[in-house]
Amino acid sequence: MSETRTAQRSYRHDTIAAAATPPGSGGIAVVRVSGPATPAIATTMLGHLPPPRRATLCDFRDSSGSCLDTGIALYFPAPNSFTGEDVLELHGHGGPVPVASLVDAAIALGARRAEPGEFTKRAFLNDKLDLVQAEAIADLIGSGSQQAARAALRSLSGAFSTAVDALQERLVRLRLHVEAAIDFPEEEIDFLSDGALREAIDECATAFTKLGNEARVGRVLRDGYQIAIVGRPNAGKSSLLNLLSGQDAAIVTEVAGTTRDILRERIDIDGLSVELIDTAGLREDPDRIEAEGIRRARQAMQTADAILWIQDATEGEGVQRDFRDEALPEGVPIIVVRNKTDLSGEREGASGNEPRHVRLSAKTGAGVDALREAIRELAGYQDLGEGAFTARKRHVDALQRAAAHFSAGVAALENSKAGELLAEELRLAQRALSEITGSFTSDDLLGRIFSEFCIGK
Repeated sequence: MSETRTAQRSYRHDTIAAAATPPGSGGIAVVRVSGPATPAIATTMLGHLPPPRRATLCDFRDSSGSCLDTGIALYFPAPNSFTGEDVLELHGHGGPVPVASLVDAAIALGARRAEPGEFTKRAFLNDKLDLVQAEAIADLIGSGSQQAARAALRSLSGAFSTAVDALQERLVRLRLHVEAAIDFPEEEIDFLSDGALREAIDECATAFTKLGNEARVGRVLRDGYQIAIVGRPNAGKSSLLNLLSGQDAAIVTEVAGTTRDILRERIDIDGLSVELIDTAGLREDPDRIEAEGIRRARQAMQTADAILWIQDATEGEGVQRDFRDEALPEGVPIIVVRNKTDLSGEREGASGNEPRHVRLSAKTGAGVDALREAIRELAGYQDLGEGAFTARKRHVDALQRAAAHFSAGVAALENSKAGELLAEELRLAQRALSEITGSFTSDDLLGRIFSEFCIGK
C-alpha cells in the first residue's frame, strides 16, 4: 500500500452519511452511511441489522422511535462494500423532507455529514479503487456523449490503469537492466552496444507514444473541445454557427455588428463534443456596447482550444484582414475559414497544414464536411472504438512529464554514455506515472480531485 493511502487512512475512523441521489423530488432517493458506527446506526434506525447484501423492507426510525419513512435497506459489511467499510443504504421516497430526515437521524446517532466525494475517496484509500477509477466515476456521471460514457466505463473497469501499470513495468525492467550494469563496472559493459537494452528503450518509447495519444483522445472525450469563432463583422460567423449547430441559434442580418455578446452552442462531430463560441466582430472604433462584446470575444479566445478565423471570400485583398494582423493569443491553433464561396466562385474544400485553410459556404453548406474533418484533426481526435478511455488534464500532464524524463535519460545515455543519469531519469518517470493511479500522490492533489465530486458520491 502506498504511503499516501496509509497516512490518510489513519485520521478517518469516523462514520459519514449523505444523500447519494440528487436533491429534488423523485420516485426514490438513497441515503448512504459508511464507517464503523454503521451497524449500530442500522440497528437503531431499522430495529435490527439486515442480512448482508439482501434487500429488506423496513421502517426507518429516528433515535426516539418515530417513523421517518418506509423503504428498502441494504447492508454491506466491510470489506465487501464500495468504500471498504461497513455501509448502509436506505432506499426511501424521493422527497427533500424524508431524505433530510434520514440524514439528520444518522447524524444524531453518531455520523457526520460527508464531504464532497468522500465515499469515493474512502474507496480509494481502502484500496477498492485506484485514483483513475475513482475519477472515472465522476466522468461517467458527467459524460456528455455515449462515446464519453463508454470510455469512462473502460477507465472505471481499469483499462487506463492497466496501460499505465504496463508502461511502469517496462520502465522497471529497463531500470533494473541499467542498474545491474552500473553495479558491475568490471564487466565494462558498453551500453550503446547492448542490443537488449536498445530494444527495451525502443519498446518504452513506442509505449509512451501510444499511451500519450490515447490519453489525449481520452481528455478530449471527457472535456470536449472549445472553439472560438472569430473574424471581422459580417464575415459570416453567426451563419457558420447556425450551420454547424443545425439550428438558428444566432441572429443573422446584413447589418455589421449584429452579434454583441458571447453565444455558445454544443455540437457533436463523430463522437467529439465541441463547444462553439460565436463572438462579436473585431473592428476599430466600435460603439460602447460593441466594444464590450469585442472584449469578451478576446477573453473567449484566451481560453479556447482553437480558433476559427472567418474571412469573407468576396472581399478584395485591400479590404480583407489576415488573422496575423490581429492580436490573437499565442499558441492557440487556428483554422482559417474562407466563407461565401457561393458568391466568390472558389472551390470548396481544405488545404494547407499550419494553419489549415477551409473554403466553404455557410449559406449553402458546401464545404462544411471539410471543416468538420479539419476540426477533428486539429483536436487530435480519433474514434478508438471499444479501446477508448477517459483521461484528465492531470493524466496527460503526468504522462508528458514521464516521457520527458525518459527522453532526457536516453539522451544522456546516447550523448555521454551516462547510465547513472538514465537510471535516475527512469526513476523520475516512474514517479510521474505513479501519480496517475495514485500509488504516489500528494494529499493536496487528492484534496483537489475529490473536492470536485458531489456530496454523496
